[in-house]
Amino acid sequence: MAIIELRDVKKDYLLGKVTVPAVKGVSFEIERGDFVSIAGPSGSGKTTILNMIGLIDIPSSGEVIIEGKHTGGLSDRELTRFRHEVLGFIFQSFNLIPVLTVRENVEFPLLLGKTRVPRNEWDQWIDYLLEEVGLTGWKDHKPNELSGGQRQRVAIARALITRPSIVLADEPTANLDSATGEQIIDLMKKINRELQTTFIFSTHDAKIVSIADHVIRLRDGLVIENRRKGEDVNGTESEE
Repeated sequence: MAIIELRDVKKDYLLGKVTVPAVKGVSFEIERGDFVSIAGPSGSGKTTILNMIGLIDIPSSGEVIIEGKHTGGLSDRELTRFRHEVLGFIFQSFNLIPVLTVRENVEFPLLLGKTRVPRNEWDQWIDYLLEEVGLTGWKDHKPNELSGGQRQRVAIARALITRPSIVLADEPTANLDSATGEQIIDLMKKINRELQTTFIFSTHDAKIVSIADHVIRLRDGLVIENRRKGEDVNGTESEE
């Protein structure tokens, strides 16, 4: 069963008195454990789609179904709880809290409400994630003492701390040099394989697109390609 399903999703924005369609009827499914690239030029609708999957934006019409739950009928409180328990977020600007240490930044989402991590496992789980992202020796440092790549590693660990089923990453390598960006992508792919966490990227990064299990390309708010690895652009198995 798909972990995410979009059914004829549309999203319009009102700019002054003009209605601007950002997403124009998009349908696709994402399987559990996939490493997914939502690609397309600026203005194609990829960030809007990521925000609707992340329950930050509400569709103008259509359905977003996550883990079998029809999210359209959820109250604001239910959306907040569902987002906290099921989803993790990685941002291109890192969004770390400057007054907190690396360890405290990673721990912070656990303090915001109920999670899938029992309280007596917090310390062990934090230590495990810091080791996974290569920051055990930096756990007592503040964000301003870290490089851009290290800050993004903190953001990855923080996104994973609640054991989400799905991690959403909006241009996570945009503010990094190419070598550091490749290291970050390889790290996320490693975590994807080891933990079977579903990763979904909004990206221009060709490396992410090249190693994705599933590529969804957008243009002008429409899907122009929806292909899993080993399939041709029409969604049928290619001969290899």
